Amino acid sequence: MLEVLNKIYVGPAGIPLTSKKQSTPEGVKRVAELGLDAMEIEFVRGVRMSAEVASETRYVSRELGVVLTVHAPYYVNLLSEDPAKVEASIKRVLDSARVGYLAGAWSVAFHPGYYGKLNSEKAVEVVRKHLINIVKELINEGIKIWVRPETMGGLAEVGSLEEVISIVEGVELSLPVVDFAHIYARSLGKVNSYEEYVRILSLIEERLGREALNNMHIHMSGIEYGVRGEKKHLNLKESRFNWVEVLKALKDFKIAGVIICESPSLEYDALIIKEKINALST
Repeated sequence: MLEVLNKIYVGPAGIPLTSKKQSTPEGVKRVAELGLDAMEIEFVRGVRMSAEVASETRYVSRELGVVLTVHAPYYVNLLSEDPAKVEASIKRVLDSARVGYLAGAWSVAFHPGYYGKLNSEKAVEVVRKHLINIVKELINEGIKIWVRPETMGGLAEVGSLEEVISIVEGVELSLPVVDFAHIYARSLGKVNSYEEYVRILSLIEERLGREALNNMHIHMSGIEYGVRGEKKHLNLKESRFNWVEVLKALKDFKIAGVIICESPSLEYDALIIKEKINALST
């Protein structure tokens, strides 16, 4: 049985910049010192964590009440025309979930891949097929962790909100990672109001049920976009992305889960998000 979260936990994407040692267990300790209560383990270029470090991370996070999530390596493309690249991508997601599970992580995020020559419907079908097999393999190994495709900011990437919902709908142990900054960038700035965020949460609840709102894995940051969508992440105050209205919508829907801050300033913006959540709750 997966842990059920009863509030919104907030933390950085990776080890805090102010951590004295750049190790995952020390990063978790620094997160707690700062008054944050979540952290994402970033397997950016590969799944590299020993069983010993994973075990220590699990112990420290449980002791300090820090919820952990995982980001699979960025080089995942389940839609490649090269079968070897698809197999390597599947392995990266599986290994991220395996090591994340050892480290006590609650959820693992991955990027689905690029359309290439496929239309949206076919791309969703292919990613969904791979996701079902990934989850089945993990369950067979006794591993229970949320496995989540992420909403993506680039127009060449599979990952609109509707696509990600269709990929996970009805799949055991799978829900979306909702990156509100990516959704904003993908819409070229059009999705940037309280009303739009209410629409997003309403659609998730309608298609995936209340469970999806009780177990949200959210990414948030400032962002810069161009004609093809996302260009780069920014700090919150450097972006026109209306993150405060996101938090208001999350509060009104009484969501629970984890918000991971992907701003370059990591814990500094995470603390700003945490403070705003606290202010909205009073």
